Amino acid sequence: MARVGLTAERLIQAGAELADEVGFDQVTLSALARRFDVKVASLYSHLRNSQELRTGIALLALEELADRAADALAGRAGKDALTAFANVYRDYAREHPGRYAAARLRLDPETAAASAGVRHARMTRAILRGYDLTEPDETHAVRMLGSVFHGYVSLELSGGFSHSEPGSEETWARVLDALDALLRNWPAH
Repeated sequence: MARVGLTAERLIQAGAELADEVGFDQVTLSALARRFDVKVASLYSHLRNSQELRTGIALLALEELADRAADALAGRAGKDALTAFANVYRDYAREHPGRYAAARLRLDPETAAASAGVRHARMTRAILRGYDLTEPDETHAVRMLGSVFHGYVSLELSGGFSHSEPGSEETWARVLDALDALLRNWPAH
């Protein structure tokens, strides 16, 4: 019999919270069962396995990020939009490190196509329309932005910038200035 009050949604939300506390790699059905003080077997009526839990956390994180980004981008363009978008990712990673890691989970093509990841790509391309890029340069720029944002955030979260001056905030602002300048002066191929 299913434990009263347990649902797939509640378990995924609890898994996301657990990911933020202990790291996404440490989230398992066993860890989740301990959190609810139930046997692992009682979770199988809601989730097939740990992979389904991990995928659910990834989808939740992508949705949360997309919602925040959409709110931040409303009415913005150019560098203002670029900065708002970048700050959403950085702030989310700082607030929810486990969920941020989950958002990087490789999804099967069908799940990815139905996820909020599609919204992220559309928002990135909408920002880039303000820089007047055409294909294939727009795709190159999407990949560059994702790489810079993720790389910076990952290094910052691991303490990579905490041992020297200038501070990370100052560098982040300079990185965004440099990205804006690069996008406005994209090299011809």
